[in-house]
Amino acid sequence: MNGGLVDRFGRVHRDLRISLTDKCNLRCTYCMPAEGVPWITKQNLLTTDEIERVGRAFAGLGITEVRLTGGEPLLRPDAVDVVRRLAAIETQNRRLRVSMTTNAVGLHAVMDDLVDAGLERLNISIDTLDRDRFHELTRRDRLDDVLAGIDAARRSGLRPLKLNTVAMRGVNDDEFVDLLRFAQAHDAQLRFIEQMPLDAGHIWSRATMVDGQEILEHLSEAFTLEPIGDRGSDPAEVFRVDGGPTTVGVIASVSAPFCGSCDRVRITADGQLRNCLFAREESDLLNLLRSGGTDADIAAMVRRSVAGKRQGHGIDGPNFLQPDRPMSAIGG
Repeated sequence: MNGGLVDRFGRVHRDLRISLTDKCNLRCTYCMPAEGVPWITKQNLLTTDEIERVGRAFAGLGITEVRLTGGEPLLRPDAVDVVRRLAAIETQNRRLRVSMTTNAVGLHAVMDDLVDAGLERLNISIDTLDRDRFHELTRRDRLDDVLAGIDAARRSGLRPLKLNTVAMRGVNDDEFVDLLRFAQAHDAQLRFIEQMPLDAGHIWSRATMVDGQEILEHLSEAFTLEPIGDRGSDPAEVFRVDGGPTTVGVIASVSAPFCGSCDRVRITADGQLRNCLFAREESDLLNLLRSGGTDADIAAMVRRSVAGKRQGHGIDGPNFLQPDRPMSAIGG
């Protein structure tokens, strides 16, 4: 493992996020414009062989889990094959753990295949249970498909099953209790996420953001919440609901940043290495792969990137600049 991936602040990196595509079959208003999105060209996407090579290189550097993201990762035709190849990679103690974040629109059709390929965990995005609101928020009438995907995930037995909800004032802040009850009924952990400055239109405002404390106040009107304790590198602060077994998490990236325990590094669908979700600098891993770079060259680039990671994202700082890429292009 050669000492693993440790930055200058002592953070050990074990979690790799790989975006399979920047395309999505929804157009959530807080993430993407309705139309006119300049997609990454096919020739500039990492190939399956390149993703496998990257996975092996990172496993050799101490990475133990890969999460596949997007855009919507299931829009990539070979998504199941990517899972199978990555799940076969040996790390120091076991095979690479492979998880996926998805909007679940196409999940029900491939759920069994993903499990057979070695997928271990799912995070599913759902911001509302109201059909009209879902249509307005995502600009697509696909709520039934999402619910079918969540049900398929529940039946699959993959646990923990996590449902992600972006908290938005005046949009879904009246549904927080209903969403948690929905998660309870589906044996899932709901995780509320503060809206972050990663929107395509760069119109995010902290003044209108629903922060983590407000989310907890909403939930406490209907549930008894008990903090579970040390979360390690988990971005969510987790609470036991009404004594358990259900738990709920709050990811307060803005109001209570957890940068001090961050163990993540990211690769975009076009092969750009990022050491932080909010980074404005990238390392061109794709070009390195296609210009004859050796495994040692890959390892050196990764180590340089991790070594240059900042102490925090600096959203509250006077010099903070939102990344040029929106979340759909970075990968979650």
